[in-house]
Amino acid sequence: MKLTFINKYYGLMLLLGILMMPSTFAATNDKISAQAWLKQLSHALQHLNFSTSFVVVKNNQAEPYHWYHGVDSQGTEFEVLSVLNGPRRDTLRRGNVVSYLEPDTKPYSVNSNNISGPIPSVFRQNIEVLAKSYDFVSVGKSRILGRPAQIIRIVSKDANRYGYWLWLDQESGLLLKTAMITRKGHLLEQIQFTYLEITSRLSKSLDNLAKAELPKVIDIPKVAAITDFAWQVNWLPLGFERIKADHHRINLTKQTVEFMQFSDGLVNVSVYVSPSKVKVRPVEYVKDGATIVLNQVVNGKEISIVGKVPANTAKSIADSVSFRNLKH
Repeated sequence: MKLTFINKYYGLMLLLGILMMPSTFAATNDKISAQAWLKQLSHALQHLNFSTSFVVVKNNQAEPYHWYHGVDSQGTEFEVLSVLNGPRRDTLRRGNVVSYLEPDTKPYSVNSNNISGPIPSVFRQNIEVLAKSYDFVSVGKSRILGRPAQIIRIVSKDANRYGYWLWLDQESGLLLKTAMITRKGHLLEQIQFTYLEITSRLSKSLDNLAKAELPKVIDIPKVAAITDFAWQVNWLPLGFERIKADHHRINLTKQTVEFMQFSDGLVNVSVYVSPSKVKVRPVEYVKDGATIVLNQVVNGKEISIVGKVPANTAKSIADSVSFRNLKH
């Protein structure tokens, strides 16, 4: 009940913010301002020493995290991202090595310069890669976590994806809050920061990480690009490109599926195809905040779409899948 009230409260505040926005503004200057703020965000996420806590709120549930980031005198980045509820799950990064410490799994490391988590990795990169699919708009100021904040909207150029609202600390450029919303302003999920400390030196946790012996980096075989699938996706929203394609086994069902993943730089959409025991099954939807999971069976082939896109977009992608000479 309490979280339901919180969601309704934040949704109301977001809508009030939209209604109170000025009806006219200098679009060119706002665009430049928004891009400058996003560049400051990227710089802050790469170069500042900070300790912060945040809560991911969706479906009337909240999942808390703690996040450390820092840079040593040699320019090496360190990060620790921890989930605070349930079994302990920590993701560590030292330079270009990311280590995963999870329950029931032997600790391991991979070569990467980004940790995966609720904060999109593109925020610490060149945000201009999104310009093909999104507009950036500065819409005013607010106050979050007791700190003055600049509000930036990342607006989809079409109706095939959602938009982001970002609240950035005016002093540092760091994130204080994010929200994913529909084009009509309906709140889908949000990240609310609850604590932020910026320091001049590495935190004790990152000092320990700098000296720690990390799990061995596992050798992930490079998989050649797969181009011989007997199916293809014939429609995707503007800006989406294929970034992965392979065969793999689903842990839950142990079934082997063929898989393609597409991205517009901010949002990933996965397409899974596998044989089905039934000839036809009507479309089924499951939503988790902004994430849609769509399943349908056509001509004995099960097609699944997973991603943070509207249901109509997921259905259009699934309907565009065509097959040629697929052997059972």
